[in-house]
Amino acid sequence: MKRALWVFFWSLLSLVGGYHLLSGAFPEVITPISKFKEVFSIVTTNYVDSVDEAREVESAIYGMLEELDPHSQYIPKKEVEKAEEPLTGSFDGIGIEFNIIHDTILVVAPIAGGPSEALGIQAGDKIIKIDGKSAVGFTIDDVMKTLRGPRGTKVTVTIIRPGVAEPLEFTITRDKIPITSVDAAYMLNDTIGYIKVSRFAGPTPHEFYKALVKLRRAGMQRLILDLRDNPGGYLQASVMIADELIKADRTITYTEGRARPRQDYVATDYGNFETRPLAVLINEGSASASEILSGAVQDWDRGIVVGRRSFGKGLVQENFRLRDGAILRLTVARYHTPSGRVIQRPYHSGKRGLLDYEMDIVHRWERGEYFNKDSIQFPDSLKYHTHGGRVVYGGGGIMPDIFVPLDTVHVSTYLNAVIRRGLLTPFVVQYLETRRPQLLQQYPTATDFARHYSPPTSLLNSLLRKAQAEELPRPSPAERKAFFQYAPERIKAVMARHLYGMKGYWEVLNLHDPVVQTALKTLVNDTAYNHILKPQTP
Repeated sequence: MKRALWVFFWSLLSLVGGYHLLSGAFPEVITPISKFKEVFSIVTTNYVDSVDEAREVESAIYGMLEELDPHSQYIPKKEVEKAEEPLTGSFDGIGIEFNIIHDTILVVAPIAGGPSEALGIQAGDKIIKIDGKSAVGFTIDDVMKTLRGPRGTKVTVTIIRPGVAEPLEFTITRDKIPITSVDAAYMLNDTIGYIKVSRFAGPTPHEFYKALVKLRRAGMQRLILDLRDNPGGYLQASVMIADELIKADRTITYTEGRARPRQDYVATDYGNFETRPLAVLINEGSASASEILSGAVQDWDRGIVVGRRSFGKGLVQENFRLRDGAILRLTVARYHTPSGRVIQRPYHSGKRGLLDYEMDIVHRWERGEYFNKDSIQFPDSLKYHTHGGRVVYGGGGIMPDIFVPLDTVHVSTYLNAVIRRGLLTPFVVQYLETRRPQLLQQYPTATDFARHYSPPTSLLNSLLRKAQAEELPRPSPAERKAFFQYAPERIKAVMARHLYGMKGYWEVLNLHDPVVQTALKTLVNDTAYNHILKPQTP
């Protein structure tokens, strides 16, 4: 009976044109995607000028991701290969890893051994001009086209740096960019080894294993693992290195997200350095995979962490390849340390939120965090405990066990100006042209060179004359004094790089590096080392 009445009602409506009345009474359910399609159709059909449909869709994708988090990213097909290259191959260019945040090129880290690193370009620098023209609004493709190029060619970049009032200008000579990850591995003394890892790429675990075996054969009993300015990379590479250092069946990290159940990454019974004293060095440039490794070491009381608070990048991205070959790199989960700490620092969506996120490095400087650990405050709600009961904090990076402030004392502003102008490396290369054989004969190893060579005063005077010939202003008496005090070490480091490779470079700098020396002194002192790893009573 009810069905008959319903059929009659529909027939009556159709006879009197009441269908439209009914559809108005019960409107179609409008989903967000159908609304977008409707707007897109109206725009492409009715807009006053012709519309580039593909470009409009990509703009919408960028806008959608901007409302999510700082690390979700859309990579067009033409940029996919270039975006993935730093972890897989080699190329000619200036040698930086970068992100584009809020239309600005942000240096994530200079690539070790590349020309940008040699000139002193740093993590957190923002490139605002390239060859005198504004770089604001550049895409990844724009950056690649302007900063890459044949080795030997030059490009000038203008940079804004946290803590520096005026823009800085660097003239960079493009070169082949080495994609290696273990920059140095050598013995600091008879028993303490040092390994510098600059990224976590595909070959990194193998490189690290070779370095570890080499140092063990040289008598290494304690290790300093330097992850400063390491922006991260492949999760699996970080896990495999952690597996060399952490005992079997212990969680290294775990990931979890709304649509991703918890996944644990656990150490196996394979490891070559699981019990000996260990120090991991970090700073504000240590991110992602670096934080996973240092967080695992800290949570298991496996070793000490030395330096400054890490970057705070703990979001897991998964690549979704679209049908046109583009990639949607979407955040699907969060990294957690073994104790449950969230590595990711807070962020807000939208343009303003992304800008605040980008400026966090500047805010740390303004708060004095680089110089005083007491400027970093953690609420009790973020308190966690290590395996042995020590208090640690989550909510934004890894806080080291031993804080070492940024060294701003041993600085020469005039020397920095010489380096930024791109004068130091060519000067050293020219100096070595006729002296290389003699120096290598006198100092057969990088260690010999680092410990015994001193640049002559005549060399410093020659560099000053070179700078003035290049129209740098004459230094004041105070600047000249600082130049002669601190330039020898930097000149020596650049010489060592060209004589012995990156190992020589780090051997020179580490002789007086406050973070390395702090870790070294602590590892030598068993009482101090063990005291840090024990729970502290109030």
